[in-house]
Amino acid sequence: MTYQHICPSSHCDCGISRRDWLRIAAISGVAASPLLRAGDALAQKFKGDDVPVRIGYLAITDATPFFVAHSRKLFEAEGLQAEKPRLFRSWAQLIEAFIAGQVNVVHLLSPTTLSVRYGSKFGAKVVAWNHMSGSAITVAPNINSVADLAGTTFAIPFWYSIHNILIQQVLRKNGLTPVSKPKGTALGAKEVNLVIVPPAEMVAALASKSVSGFIVADPFNAVAETMGVGKVARFLGDIWKDHACCLVTLSERDIAERPEWAQRVTTAIVKAQLWTREHMGETAELMSKDGANKYTPHPLPVLQKVFDLKDFEQYRAKGVLQHPAWNQRRIDFQPYPFPSYTQELVKAMQGTLMEGNVDFIRELDPAFAAKDLVDDRFVKQALSQVGGLKAFGHAEDFSRKEVIAA
Repeated sequence: MTYQHICPSSHCDCGISRRDWLRIAAISGVAASPLLRAGDALAQKFKGDDVPVRIGYLAITDATPFFVAHSRKLFEAEGLQAEKPRLFRSWAQLIEAFIAGQVNVVHLLSPTTLSVRYGSKFGAKVVAWNHMSGSAITVAPNINSVADLAGTTFAIPFWYSIHNILIQQVLRKNGLTPVSKPKGTALGAKEVNLVIVPPAEMVAALASKSVSGFIVADPFNAVAETMGVGKVARFLGDIWKDHACCLVTLSERDIAERPEWAQRVTTAIVKAQLWTREHMGETAELMSKDGANKYTPHPLPVLQKVFDLKDFEQYRAKGVLQHPAWNQRRIDFQPYPFPSYTQELVKAMQGTLMEGNVDFIRELDPAFAAKDLVDDRFVKQALSQVGGLKAFGHAEDFSRKEVIAA
């Protein structure tokens, strides 16, 4: 089977390049003023809760609840107007559009929400999780253990990602040292060179043997499997139990000025997550390039591997799952943003090799971030309308202990 990634730009960049990160880092202070003024002007066009829902997304399964809520008119059911979700080619473009008010509901990588709020100093607020798990470590067919990655180059989507955090933990546990060295630099016998590669280019990089593997959100792991150029070595949900990768993010301005609007948006997304859990096959169909709305450029067979619960069982039989008792799905949905996760995320980032502006994360207090970054009022109210966390198969408890086993 052949697979071609299609984006609305000739230069597809569904990950964050060094150039993108510089753009994101510049969105602060004076540099942010034009974007903020544009956002204010747009906001003034609407009064109260009549502002339409304008979703911005990247074509990865992390954005699933947005597609479901839009296609099933769940926003309209909450009394909102919703425009067709807008596809962006890079995280930098998405963040710029978010700050400028061109879009008002976005999904951002969980560590990136921290960089936007505390690094770029823009009032981004997390109101819910978008999904759980949904990512994997995929390696070349000749890689049979983590030890085989020694002396090779390995692709990550961005320094500020759960992917970078967890691959470094896995490497260190197996006696390897993650490094960031220029191309062509000699590597030590126990070193693994981490490089930023846009997700849409990862499969080609693996097929050409320019990298030994990659760690990224689906469906790119499923693409590599379907094409026969790679195999899943580990699912991230099997490393950090029930972790979040991307988070539903609104602006602090919209929350303050339109709290009822924020509530309705969150409620629609929570209902979309619940529907998705119960209709995984239909979800794959509506997201595919053959679906009515063509939300993603991905073919149905690839998305079916991600959402098919029976397909996931093969990994148990193969021994890929080191913690089968966790009863993880390849991708799952649960909206509550546990404070313990944000705290552990900050701690993990502080011990992770990263490039770019890292001063803000070194100085960030985990407990403060858990309270300041997240506003859980709306998701709690939404959960009360659908049967609580129990409806998602979880204990009715808004606290938990994080479990990480690299």
